[in-house]
Amino acid sequence: MYGALWRVLPGPVWVRIVEVLFLVAIVLAVLDLWVFPWVQELIPTPDVTVGHR
Repeated sequence: MYGALWRVLPGPVWVRIVEVLFLVAIVLAVLDLWVFPWVQELIPTPDVTVGHR
């Protein structure tokens, strides 16, 4: 899959590296802004209290 992506990207090697970094940044931003908050709503969080003596 990565090889196919590398062959599809236009330009010389340094441009491809910049394009891959940009695509990775977009994927991470989408995960952080939309996917992870959505998944967090689906996972129940326990109510934990720490008792004192």
